[in-house]
Amino acid sequence: MSKYFGTDGFRGEANVDLTADHAVQIGRFLGHWYSEQKGSKAKVVIGKDTRLSSYMLEDALAAGITASGADAYLLHVTTTPSVSYVTRTEDFDCGIMISASHNPFYDNGIKLLNARGEKMEDEVIAACEQYLDGEIGPYPLARREKIGKTVDYYAGRNRYIGYLISLARNSYKGMRVGLDCANGSAWMIAKSVFDALGAITFPIHCAPDGTNINEDSGSTHIHQLQRHVLDNKLDVGFAFDGDADRCLAVDELGQVINGDQIVYIYARHMKDRGNLPDNTVVTTVMSNLGLYKALDEAGIGYKQTAVGDKYVSECMREHNHLLGGEQSGHIIFSKYATTGDGVLTAIKLMQAIIDRDMPLSKLAEPCRMYPQVLKNVRVQDKDAALGDPDVQAAVQAAEDKLGDTGRVLLRKSGTEPVLRVMAEALDHDACEEAVDSIIAAMKRNGHEA
Repeated sequence: MSKYFGTDGFRGEANVDLTADHAVQIGRFLGHWYSEQKGSKAKVVIGKDTRLSSYMLEDALAAGITASGADAYLLHVTTTPSVSYVTRTEDFDCGIMISASHNPFYDNGIKLLNARGEKMEDEVIAACEQYLDGEIGPYPLARREKIGKTVDYYAGRNRYIGYLISLARNSYKGMRVGLDCANGSAWMIAKSVFDALGAITFPIHCAPDGTNINEDSGSTHIHQLQRHVLDNKLDVGFAFDGDADRCLAVDELGQVINGDQIVYIYARHMKDRGNLPDNTVVTTVMSNLGLYKALDEAGIGYKQTAVGDKYVSECMREHNHLLGGEQSGHIIFSKYATTGDGVLTAIKLMQAIIDRDMPLSKLAEPCRMYPQVLKNVRVQDKDAALGDPDVQAAVQAAEDKLGDTGRVLLRKSGTEPVLRVMAEALDHDACEEAVDSIIAAMKRNGHEA
């Protein structure tokens, strides 16, 4: 496990766990590393979400990059997938997104992307951590004409918006579409795309003030969009997270359509049109049993990875799969993007709705979710709690009781000091009982923080 970088970047409370000093040093490392690799001045593109601290970290990263002799290109407020797109299509050496995704505003994160717009390679992350700890370096500061420059690069963001619009095969004229932008990165981009495609848009949570990102809004508080869809009699609604690499949907009846159901709907859509040549989708161990049952009935195969869109992406790339995703709404369409893209996901769902001339509720109907309970337990030591024999015995006892009618999963968060306890079963009470029995074992042995 990396010291600073988890499965989704270097994340923590701004100016506590992740400081401006960290950002300067990361910038200096990246600028020097990539300039050395290519033998000439490196180009690094930076995007950020709407948090107060994102502006501080943007300035600090740009200072470090230019001090090393590389050039920093600023997309300003934009989405993670837009940084990925610009990095891979416009000859950048690497990309940086400043965001803590769905976390509260006082947290922030630095996500690193390679030249292909994918999560940064482990060996580069390891070298960056060594630099942060003073185990390698310090790298020299550039002087005179070798100092790098900072470039405003709004044009890159605009080209990404144009790219999304170009991917839509249908007009959305007459469609009433809700957009919950979580007061985050999607607040201008999503509306611009859907307006251009002819939809009648009903946006909410599009007034970021630096502290309201994800606050009772977006994909982690989707009840707001459910009410919005019903109150305004909308055809469909889409909810994004803070950096818009996730998308969940709400159908015309106000029902939530999660990432598992989105994967099912589009896998079925692709298969029926002969566009799923490998007949396989990629899921994670957190995917619902209901998804697997629906895929089996549709004759579609699946693979499982560890939780994290990084692992989904790696599996898709290794085996040339076209579709994969997580229940949380990270959906990857590898023909069009190398990372999860919330607005792209919304476009693809719109395509399925219009092509099949069916409401979203009907498209999702065959994929019935098993009741699921997921609880997060803040612990003092994730490894100690996970490896405790009494905790493992509680997991085994819960699994034995559920038998073939459900399952239990206990795993570490990649970004927080918590263990996630999940159970699926035929009824909600059985899920609660299983999860609570495991949490009780943790508490008895003093693991709870």
